[in-house]
Amino acid sequence: MKPWRDATRRLGGRVVVASACEGVANGAVTTPAAEPLPDDVETLKAMFLAQREALASAEARAMAAETNARDQALLIEKLEHQIARLRHERFGQSSERRALLDQLELQLFELKEDKAEVEAATQADEAPTQAVQAFTRRKPARRPLPGHLRRERVVYPMPTACPCCGGVLHKLGEDVTETLELVPRQWKVIQHVREKHSCRSCEKITQPPAPSHPIARGRAGPGLLAHVLFAKYGLHLPLTRQSVTYAREGIELDVSTLADWVGASAATLMPLVEAVRAHVFAAERLHADDTTVPVLDVGRTRTARLWTYVRDDRPFSGADPPAAAYFYSPDRRGEHPEAHVASWAGLMQADAYAGYDRLYEAGRRPGPIVEAACWAHARRKFFDLARLNKAPIAIEAVARIDTLFAIERDINGLPPEERRKVRHERSRPRVEALGVWLREQHARLSPHGKVAKAIAYSLNAWDALIRFLDDGCLCMTNNAAERALRCIAVGRNNWTFAGSDAGGRRAAAIYTLIETAKLSAVDPQAWLTDVLARLQDHPARRIADLLPWNWKRLQQQPQQAAA
Repeated sequence: MKPWRDATRRLGGRVVVASACEGVANGAVTTPAAEPLPDDVETLKAMFLAQREALASAEARAMAAETNARDQALLIEKLEHQIARLRHERFGQSSERRALLDQLELQLFELKEDKAEVEAATQADEAPTQAVQAFTRRKPARRPLPGHLRRERVVYPMPTACPCCGGVLHKLGEDVTETLELVPRQWKVIQHVREKHSCRSCEKITQPPAPSHPIARGRAGPGLLAHVLFAKYGLHLPLTRQSVTYAREGIELDVSTLADWVGASAATLMPLVEAVRAHVFAAERLHADDTTVPVLDVGRTRTARLWTYVRDDRPFSGADPPAAAYFYSPDRRGEHPEAHVASWAGLMQADAYAGYDRLYEAGRRPGPIVEAACWAHARRKFFDLARLNKAPIAIEAVARIDTLFAIERDINGLPPEERRKVRHERSRPRVEALGVWLREQHARLSPHGKVAKAIAYSLNAWDALIRFLDDGCLCMTNNAAERALRCIAVGRNNWTFAGSDAGGRRAAAIYTLIETAKLSAVDPQAWLTDVLARLQDHPARRIADLLPWNWKRLQQQPQQAAA
């Protein structure tokens, strides 16, 4: 090998070998000096092998460098996205809602207060119209106060005679100015009196039967119980805050007493809860989703789940009333939704949670559940990249999906067949073009990139995403379920955590009643007050009469008859 070392030393280590098709090796060798190649064959072979090893080593280093550069680029992209997202969470919309928006609203309210103060101070000197340069500024028209409120007349005394000449006055009319007033909440104690009577002939004592109470051994009336329930689960006021509020009004109610009332009321209302859930699972199509609920544990809190299943046929003008059923589980294992829908089969609109996968199996009993994916989830992944990273592909994807949502707004509330027809004419070409475009973009991108992952999410669920095109009863999104969970997200900021698993199940039951009442445009507190007063004596076979939509119809009948 010594001749090879001498040869490579003479060539300065720079040897370039021509390709095999060029035939002549000597013509493909360059050296820094014009020295002839050695005539020794063994030396030439050694030089060739050395050059091949050098080329292989260089190619390996180049490939490693390229891979390293690509990995670094992906890491940089990932970190930039995370930083942008964290900055947005700290300084963006979420913070604006909590801090900047509050500040701006406070400034706006203060400006309005200042304006009202100035107007009140100059009311006597201000004319009905005020000329401002080239136009006349008119006072804004005020909306009339609600007509259903009780009117209380305050008539100011008139002089008995004319202040000018002392003549007799005759009424010409009157000017009425209305102001809205608030009457503080009033507490009262209702005494249920059962008189005893005795017969003079047989001396038998007769007394009316004791009235039924909403809860056993409870001293709270149905109105108070309904108020406590709605304040806790509808207005998200913890029992501790309610207790303090009642104490300021002169009513001492311990938190333990309020908790007992809530638990007993939930047990009384369970027949209604089961009736609502039965109505929900009688639907052919459901929206499903879940959210986190912190639950108090020994020395810490653990994360549990509240699940919702929403029946809402209004987007395709369905006649059945909407309703929402809630369930609690201590974790997010797939066995929980399997138990919730164990006896149900149909179309389910949900996100891509893996726990639902067993529900979609063909051999499931009593039948398979057909998955319909949510376009809002797919769009959200692109939207975050478009908003934070200004990714061109993500921006284009959002624009294309938004055209589909615009079509859906046009057909909202139409019968299923009309919706399906419009989707075939307008939405299907756009969806097919979007699918082709997404596959083309995905082939060009690294699979580890954020944009590629967003595209892969849509492509992996493509069959479930496009299912809405052939069924007018399906919606493009799962927003109905997400709206139903909004009350829980708001409540978490106030009550912080559930006290136990039993408290989580109780919350699911009361949320079922309150949110279903809202979907039927029924005042939850008024409805709960009435059903708590009637439920103990109401026939079990007619429990459906107390459901919000039936209750609303029965309440409207006397008003319609009076009209």
